[in-house]
Amino acid sequence: MIKILANDGISESGIVALENKGFEVITKKINQEDLISKINSENYEVLLVRSATKVRKDLIDACPNLKIIGRGGVGMDNIDVEYAKEKGIEVYNTPAASSNSVAELVFSHLFGMVRFLYESNRQMPLEGDSNFKNLKKAYSGGIELSKKTLGIIGFGRIGQEVAKKAIGLGMSVIANDKFISEANITLNFYNGEKKTFTIETSSLEEVLKNSDFVSLHVPKIENKAVIGAEEIGLMKTGAGIINTSRGGLIDEDALMFALDKGKLSYAGLDVYENEPKPSIHLMMHNSISLTPHIGAATQEAQDRIGTELAGKIITYFKN
Repeated sequence: MIKILANDGISESGIVALENKGFEVITKKINQEDLISKINSENYEVLLVRSATKVRKDLIDACPNLKIIGRGGVGMDNIDVEYAKEKGIEVYNTPAASSNSVAELVFSHLFGMVRFLYESNRQMPLEGDSNFKNLKKAYSGGIELSKKTLGIIGFGRIGQEVAKKAIGLGMSVIANDKFISEANITLNFYNGEKKTFTIETSSLEEVLKNSDFVSLHVPKIENKAVIGAEEIGLMKTGAGIINTSRGGLIDEDALMFALDKGKLSYAGLDVYENEPKPSIHLMMHNSISLTPHIGAATQEAQDRIGTELAGKIITYFKN
């Protein structure tokens, strides 16, 4: 029986699909420092991870029985992908499964930002009964998303899903992508009708200069921020920025400085430079909407991720 270690978990639908085909699936979490010995002693042939478990060269070299490394989600910066492939290990991810969930979280942050929900939700339990009128005055200067411009940096599956939702809200969309020159965005309506929009990508500078809000959807390739002080300087005064992609894409110090000085009005973050212990200054900042890296953490996305990984594993061992 082929044994699978789902070290960061897998949905019940994925477990059922695999067990029905005769695989043994173990979901008990193994600490990073004990992972190599456990994989070898239990003869695991498949290792499934999300973002928490790291799969580096030392593990790959030390675990010769591994045939598949699966990443539940999109980004694989926690896996030495090319090295694993050189060693004959298949590496899978699930790029389409979480797109809608991440895109919806972008708009959770956007709606919360423009109506100050992140700060109101902090203050109402503390002062709602004693300072209601002043709080009402403080949070009455919100704006609408309709007719605003959303700039999307990274126009792959998730970026295009964000564009769909923005168009549905009546926003203008501009995008930047190093590899995509244009994309057809199709909105599917409840009555079966469809409408397709073609969006041509622009330079990063053009997107930053002309957007009311910027949303990041690119991988972290180098140890360098995509958005630093220079890039923030190009943005509209009063703009907002959202990062649900990877920690470190935004220079957090430059971000807080821009918020403090009024260059930017708000930010929404789901990912951080230092996870799982983000900067306390970020956590306490009253202009930042915060979530703890939950972009793909919906029931629906996890079901799709588990089912997609299971299908790829079953196909591999069938051939």
